[in-house]
Amino acid sequence: MSALDLLGVYSARLTPPGESVVSGHRACQGCGEVLAMRLIHKELGRNTIVCSATGCMEIITSSYPDTAWAVPWLHVAFENSAAVASGVESAYKAMRRKGRLPENAKKPTIVGMGGDGATADIGLQALSGALERGHDFVYICYDNEAYMNTGVQRSSATPPAARTATTMPVGPNPGNIFGQGKNMPQLAMAHEIPYVATATVADLRDLEYKVKKAMSIRGARYIHIFVPCPLGWGAASHDTIRLARLAVESGMFPVFEAVRGEVTGVSKIRRRVPVEDYLKPQKRFAHLFGKKPDLETIARLQAIADRNIRRYGLLEQNT
Repeated sequence: MSALDLLGVYSARLTPPGESVVSGHRACQGCGEVLAMRLIHKELGRNTIVCSATGCMEIITSSYPDTAWAVPWLHVAFENSAAVASGVESAYKAMRRKGRLPENAKKPTIVGMGGDGATADIGLQALSGALERGHDFVYICYDNEAYMNTGVQRSSATPPAARTATTMPVGPNPGNIFGQGKNMPQLAMAHEIPYVATATVADLRDLEYKVKKAMSIRGARYIHIFVPCPLGWGAASHDTIRLARLAVESGMFPVFEAVRGEVTGVSKIRRRVPVEDYLKPQKRFAHLFGKKPDLETIARLQAIADRNIRRYGLLEQNT
């Protein structure tokens, strides 16, 4: 047995039962993304094949020759995690059809995953094609609202007025401009696939429920998870869960699930807060709260939150 084989046996013995993502990764302190990923893959179980786009989770979990993964894991290009997941699913069908698998072999859960950049920007074409074809896989978007892995550049998920390395807080309209970006959950819903859901790391039971529900459904499924990034957002590492909760309670991030393009359930806001409460703890919005606060821009962001609340019926009186 080679040294690498011995290392694999030793690592397997150290892996907690049921865990698919284990300690030893290199995520930043307070990383919302790795928290969500660990819970999700614990629910998905060991009979899983993961196709991971380039990004933070690829860098921190797979620095050669080490890995934090206890399941088959493929690192693919920024733009094609959904395409590769589609290929894996098609290959499994072909092997089954040609009798190259044991009769009692249980079909693995096939997962494509990427950040907001790999999902909404670079990989949108591949994802749209996979959803349109109806491949039997789960796609998971970890949304931290910028290209964090390459230096905090703007993505199409970056909110208006936010500071990034490519949307600096300068000029008459500092930060990211209004009117750009993509609503990825809505785009997924437009494909009328069997299941679309949003979730955050502030409610892990809700996230757990939605992963389990996605696993019970056949066909293309899409889960969009809001994961604060302390480094990119300029927030305290201990505020990750708090910020995710404030995003929901302010209306900036609606939490819901949809079947075949129709919203079937929403998480109601328990204690509504002004959008300022969500923005102030983040340095990426610090230019809005200087000696002379930018009340107009804050009001425009509040209007976005108010629209989300109306659109999804997030308050009890809207039911």
